[in-house]
Amino acid sequence: MKIHRTDAASQSWLQSANCDARYARVLAAGMALMLALNAGGERVRELLRYERVPLAHGQWWRLLSAHLVHLSLTHTLLNCAGLALLWMLFAREFTPRRWAWILFCACVAVDAGLWFLRPAIEWYLGASGVLHGALAAGAVSWYRRGDGFGAALLLLLIVKLIYEQRSGASVFAHDLALVPDAHLLGVLGALLGAWLPRASPKSL
Repeated sequence: MKIHRTDAASQSWLQSANCDARYARVLAAGMALMLALNAGGERVRELLRYERVPLAHGQWWRLLSAHLVHLSLTHTLLNCAGLALLWMLFAREFTPRRWAWILFCACVAVDAGLWFLRPAIEWYLGASGVLHGALAAGAVSWYRRGDGFGAALLLLLIVKLIYEQRSGASVFAHDLALVPDAHLLGVLGALLGAWLPRASPKSL
């Protein structure tokens, strides 16, 4: 009986952290994919990253794959940690289909923004733009239902974005190359996706 209670408590904790059943499998699969792509080395990064010249020649897969590859193992692990934390906080804030739509909108915003507004940026890679979008969408969801912590997260996010725009440096890893606009664009795209009629609870 004691073991049963321990198992029940463990399962309850996993569910509260959004790491139970299929949620845990999807999170593990996402992290495993990013780590596997990193193991492919520079050749895989060059094949999958956002890069203006190949995109102009029709290599459209880069618009999505760029958000899954990273500069290094450190970069990959940072984004995996970010994904896990955001998953634990927000995974059940939206349905899986709605989350897919919100993250897709974040990807589109980053890609389109870099293409049309920042033509000097020749290449880009990493999940941080999309992860910033997920943070914004989740925090707004908390705030809209009256959770004050959501407002605090939004304030911290705004301060972080302003710092990065002014300094051009990452808050957490100053030695990593940063494209501050990607974070801002990811936030704007995710929020737009969360509010678009197509992404309403009734439609998704």
